[in-house]
Amino acid sequence: MSLVEAAREVRELAYAPYSQFKVGAAIRGASGTIYRGCNVENVAYPEGTCAEAGAIAAMVAAGETRLAEVAVIADSPSPVPPCGGCRQKLAEFGGGEVPVTLATTDGAIFETTIGELLPGRFDLSHMSRTE
Repeated sequence: MSLVEAAREVRELAYAPYSQFKVGAAIRGASGTIYRGCNVENVAYPEGTCAEAGAIAAMVAAGETRLAEVAVIADSPSPVPPCGGCRQKLAEFGGGEVPVTLATTDGAIFETTIGELLPGRFDLSHMSRTE
């Protein structure tokens, strides 16, 4: 099964009673295993969870911390990129060269990378000071 198909399937399970905007994400860990996530809304809007964050949480819960590929799908006029927070989350677990496929339920595809989605990313090198 392709990552886009895995994302399409899990999108149907999204909990989006407020926005009606269902999103599915699938990531392939370095082991080859596919992990899925869907958005989960909450009436207190900022407390929802993005699909990408759910897929990452599933990967980490399975004991894996490196991702090799990402796919995100939504029912929208054009492919929807991850939000800023999810871009940073993806960058935490994947290098800049990791391919990202953004898709619509109508079949439009946009291919990019984590590095193109988040240039100049914040990483561990920013956490240490040399004196």
